Amino acid sequence: MSTTTTMAELPALKGTELGTSEWVEVTQDRVNLFADATGDHQWIHVDVDRAKAESPFGGPIGHGYLTLSLLIPMWSEVLAVSDATMAVNYGLNKVRFPSPVPVGSKLRLTATLTDVEEVAGGLQVTVAAVIEADGAAKPVCIAEPVFRFYG
Repeated sequence: MSTTTTMAELPALKGTELGTSEWVEVTQDRVNLFADATGDHQWIHVDVDRAKAESPFGGPIGHGYLTLSLLIPMWSEVLAVSDATMAVNYGLNKVRFPSPVPVGSKLRLTATLTDVEEVAGGLQVTVAAVIEADGAAKPVCIAEPVFRFYG
């Protein structure tokens, strides 16, 4: 489920759930690549044997910031603004990681449009983003990203 709209129609969607992305799997390879890209090789992420033996999570978990970075490809599945010539990630107002992401988890994003403001040359949108793991009791990430669409 996703929303396709135009710049002119976007303000009318304030308060609307825009949709839910497809599931994305957090594999050990993905976690290792993220560790290499960021330099965060903490054992709870990359040492499978130690994480199984010593971690309170029963195995390796994905980085919180890996989960947050997956918001962007999932977001692209949730909203399309057909006449925008460019979109940028403007930042985040809030981020929390209420639950760990065990390697092997499947994640998806549900997004609700909470605000739309005019900015020079376009619109700024604020979103209530909830990333859930399949079968988990609590979300793995709750964020308030801000995007700008230009047209």
